[in-house]
Formats: sequence, structure tokens, C-alpha cells
Amino acid sequence: MNPSMPLRTLGHSGLQVTPVCLGTMTFGQQVDEATSHRILDRALELGLNFLDTAEMYPVPPSAERYGDTERILGRWLAARPGVRDRLVLATKVAGPVRGYGWIRQGSADLKAHDILKACDDSLQRLRTDVIDLYQIHWPVRNVPMFGALYFDPSRDRPVSSIHEQLDALGRLVREGKVRAVGLSNETPYGVAEFVRVAEQHGLPYVATVQNPYSLVNRSVENGLDEVMHRYGVSLLAYSPLAFGLLTGKYDDGGLTGGAAGRLAQFESMRQQRWGRPEALAAARRYNALAREHGLTPTRMALAFCYTKWQVTSTIIGVTSVTQLEEDVAAWGTRLSPELLEAIDRIRWEMRDPAQ
Repeated sequence: MNPSMPLRTLGHSGLQVTPVCLGTMTFGQQVDEATSHRILDRALELGLNFLDTAEMYPVPPSAERYGDTERILGRWLAARPGVRDRLVLATKVAGPVRGYGWIRQGSADLKAHDILKACDDSLQRLRTDVIDLYQIHWPVRNVPMFGALYFDPSRDRPVSSIHEQLDALGRLVREGKVRAVGLSNETPYGVAEFVRVAEQHGLPYVATVQNPYSLVNRSVENGLDEVMHRYGVSLLAYSPLAFGLLTGKYDDGGLTGGAAGRLAQFESMRQQRWGRPEALAAARRYNALAREHGLTPTRMALAFCYTKWQVTSTIIGVTSVTQLEEDVAAWGTRLSPELLEAIDRIRWEMRDPAQ
């Protein structure tokens, strides 16, 4: 392992991971298989031991490429005997289908048998006997997420309960297919209820929550961080660079001005929270602040996540070995109190435009 990167424990699970995790949602869409394998090899050389994927990857999701990221990882693992034992491997079961009719025939629910079947399918694609961290990708119940801001009780509908979901995850743990369980895109209520149900029924205690966290989306700090701290649940911060907004690549030309990246390449990405004009405006302010302090925007944005007490591991997504090396090199960067105060002043003015 990278000696400058001490291992951290995921919740109460006992799983120990590097504070930088390699996310793989680009593998199979923006990144071909050969390049994906080079990135994975280099991540190992740099000391990372934590990989995150999902059944629905790569993104943007499509029927043609569904599951391809896990297959790419599986072939990489199969070609490198012994590597699997050095890694903490995380994946996710998709929540109720959000227009992805090729996943569980477009089901608007996630039942126990769906979770069990999805896990078996992921194990097969990943060519492994066990998944270290198995996560529910987004809540089954009605909640505001992926850019929605307000809870609307009129949208509630009958779906499988948290107890049913957790019971299925518990069965996977008992069968030795999963070591620990986690959530993603969750709310403070959701985390607290999963913990309550686990304690009441002797089911697996949630180890992690994977939510967006970056300079342009610090909504985790609006109550979720207290819940996670008091229950001993670890935050996995995703999109720390806000889909490239916080690299500075879009500062001059905007999202369609010729810069390479997901927001430029995919119209569907620009229609999401990262494509809001307010998000780009805030990112430009943070990026200018970084340069004023002698830092690249990427280094400042990553250092912000790497050094926050709320974050156990930060998930980085890359499309090249060069990007991977830049992101890992930001580890160890410390932001001065003056710079952190300036960051907070911008946040107070512009809040969380990519929430």
C-alpha cells in the first residue's frame, strides 16, 4: 500500500480501505477495455486497494452495455491471479428502474429476490466468489434524489420495505456472497431506519453510504453527516470533481465549447444537476480561487474531500492513467485555514447548486 495513505475502516465492517477509491463508471463507454486494464494496473501500483462499480455501469446507462463494467473488471481479475485477495471490491444493485427498462423488465420496485438475483449476476460478471461491499444504488422508497430537492409525499407508492431489503442482504452475508452492506444516494431518515431495522432484527449493520460530495454539492453536511457520525457509518464521497466542473476544463468554453468530458460528450449528462448553469458558475468561482492560491482546480477540489472529517474514502473517476496519477498525487495536500474560509464564503453565497 501507499505508505502515505493509511487504511481506514468502513463503518463497523472491519473492511480496511485506502482513502482514495477508484470508481469505474467510465469503463466500457468512455474508456475501452485495454485502457481500463492499464488504469487498474496503475491504481494497484499507486497503492489503491478499493474499487467501486455497479451492475448498471457504464454510464450513460444503455441496454447494449449493461453490466459491461463488471465484465471488464472480471476479466482483469481473472488474468491476474492473487490480485483479488489484495482488493476491497464494491458493487451495487440498481434501485427501482428510472427509465432503464432492460433492468428487471423496468420494475418500479426492488424485491428480495431481485437483490439475490442481481448479486449472483454481479458475482458471475466479476468472476469472484464474494463481494466485499454490496450497496443499494438508490432508495426503493420515494425520496428526492439525483437533483430533486423536495420530498413529495403524494408520490409515495407501495414498495418493498427496508426490512425486506435488509433481510435479503442479510441472507447474502450469511451465504458468504457478501461481506458488508451499504447504501447510496440516501437521506438521513433512510440511514437511521436501516440502522434501526438492523438492530431490531439482528440484520447486517450498514457500513457505508455513497453520496455525492464536492465543492458544488455539500448537502451531506445538512444533517446526514451527523447521522453517519453518531451511528458509525462511513461516507464514500462520489463525484468529488462534479463530473469535471471542478477541473477547470469547462471554465472558458462552457459545457459545449470543445472540452473533452462526460458533460461535453453526452446531452443526457448536461440535463442533470451537473449541467445546471448555477453549478458551472459556482465551479468557476472555486477554480479561480484555487489558481489564486497556487493550486490547480483539481488538486484543491480533491484535497477538500480528502481532508474532510466526514469522508472515509473519496471515489475518483478517470479516463486515463494521467488523470489517475493527478488525482492520487493530490493526496497529502493541505488547504490553509484562509483558503478554507474563502471556500466557505463562496458556499454561503452560492450554496449547493449541484445538489
